[in-house]
Amino acid sequence: MSDALLPSTRINLERATVLVLDDNGPSLDILSQVVSGFGVKQLHRAETVADAQGLIKTKTFDLIISDVQMPVTDGIEFIEWLRREGGETNRFVPVILVTGHTRTSQIVKIRDAGANYVVAKPITPKVLLERIFWVAREDRAFIECPTFVGPDRRFKHMGPPPGTDGRRKDDLPAEVGEAQTPNLSDDEISNMMRPAKVQI
Repeated sequence: MSDALLPSTRINLERATVLVLDDNGPSLDILSQVVSGFGVKQLHRAETVADAQGLIKTKTFDLIISDVQMPVTDGIEFIEWLRREGGETNRFVPVILVTGHTRTSQIVKIRDAGANYVVAKPITPKVLLERIFWVAREDRAFIECPTFVGPDRRFKHMGPPPGTDGRRKDDLPAEVGEAQTPNLSDDEISNMMRPAKVQI
């Protein structure tokens, strides 16, 4: 399969301000080079969560890309802090987390921390750029409640699971009841049942 991106997946990142966080120097260099290769001019690097938090308090970002596995404070704890205490200018910024551990339980933890997307290591420029494009055009609602802050964890609005009541004001009913009014009148039903006239 070709490594070339489809024209529809191209995006201009020249004016984007991006933060890259990774405690491993060589990995941070590689990730930074990949992001710079996308045309990003305003790229900020951080090797610790403390450094990243300091930048977030003084600058406004359009995208954050962070490693997950880090000592002291990891990427998951960083995103949880960002979503609740990152200030009004950065709390809603799209976040892509990079991880070498793709167990389902790990992905669920990352999602529940408030990340927009997860990219598995080793990363490739094509995959990372596709994920950036996907994040840039997604329209998921941002949810704020006592137990979760971040983009809606449901990618499709399908209502609550069967047998449960919805917890959100825009949830659709779990079960569809009988129609309150007829969908079609008797005349419309008769017309539908009548054989169509075919002209030759």
